[in-house]
Amino acid sequence: MADQKALYLQEKQRSLVIGGKDIPVPGPGDLLKYGVLVDSYPVILGGDIGGIVEEDLRTDLTAKQLDALTRFCVSITEAWFDNRHSGFQQYAIAIAEISAKVPDHVSLEEAVSVPLAFVTAAFGLYGTGGQGEVSRTRLIAPWQGGVGKYTDKAIVVLRGASSVGQYVIQLAKLSGLSSIIATASIHNEPLLKSLGATHVIDRRLPFEQLQTCVASLLPSKLEYVYDAISLPETQQIGYDLLSPGGYIMIVLDQSMDVDESSGKSIVRIFGTAHDIDQREDAKAVFSHLTQLLDSKAIKVGRYLFDRSSVVTHFMKPNRIEVLPNGLAGIAGGLKRLENDAVSGLKLIARPQDMYRPE
Repeated sequence: MADQKALYLQEKQRSLVIGGKDIPVPGPGDLLKYGVLVDSYPVILGGDIGGIVEEDLRTDLTAKQLDALTRFCVSITEAWFDNRHSGFQQYAIAIAEISAKVPDHVSLEEAVSVPLAFVTAAFGLYGTGGQGEVSRTRLIAPWQGGVGKYTDKAIVVLRGASSVGQYVIQLAKLSGLSSIIATASIHNEPLLKSLGATHVIDRRLPFEQLQTCVASLLPSKLEYVYDAISLPETQQIGYDLLSPGGYIMIVLDQSMDVDESSGKSIVRIFGTAHDIDQREDAKAVFSHLTQLLDSKAIKVGRYLFDRSSVVTHFMKPNRIEVLPNGLAGIAGGLKRLENDAVSGLKLIARPQDMYRPE
């Protein structure tokens, strides 16, 4: 097939450069997508991707289904950067069973901010980790009957304004947790409260003050902490805040000191839909993702709406900023992230903005 443009990291810790690449050919169960986003070198990076399905190799779809599947978002993580599935290129391969159609009223740019962060949030709260049918936190997912189920429980979300943190807050609200306490920069308080946080605490508070503040807000014990950034210092803070017998969810390897007698459980999240051990969890998430995003739908699934209840909460995509100049704008966006100059939003690139195949 004709060449496309891609953004390559040619050597470790070197500059990103735009170059040509063959358009990958999809196999059974794959989708070929024209991208709106997006220890061998050169390598193509890029996590979440979304775009137009140009070729669908599934054999179990009717003509009507194929026609309907025209816009989708899909989760692709760094563990599977093999240059076929990566995001920083104009065409990429997506796996159909972990893709979801984008509702008409949600822009592709908004929707593409969802998959990786949402999957990471959902796997932490409700995932089995491939270790059976019961979630590691013993929480039942909203799409399995858990809407509004946990009104007597509380959660602290460390770095709640991060992409993952925003989805943890929304899922916690959907699950009915009565106290959703987030740490964040105070200027993000209105955003996080609009998503469902009941309280927002300045993330820069010393631990003693943070501990006192959290304790004053809890209805009883603190059973759940989700550390959405999982630096060594935040892991220790979250672990120390947690009540005995509770669960702390972390997105990076454990680096905290633990008390083996406390009964506290550490849930290490591997937030990728590509992990075969977690594929059933991922399929459940993606099969409900369109409904979760579609706030205008009347029917949002058997488990997501009860006509006799007041549960009418729907997921909201992260706030976004579209970078200029397509692939060429990504390096500048990465530099802003490195300098901690991005807060409460996600940067999006559209590879076709700079180069469009003839």
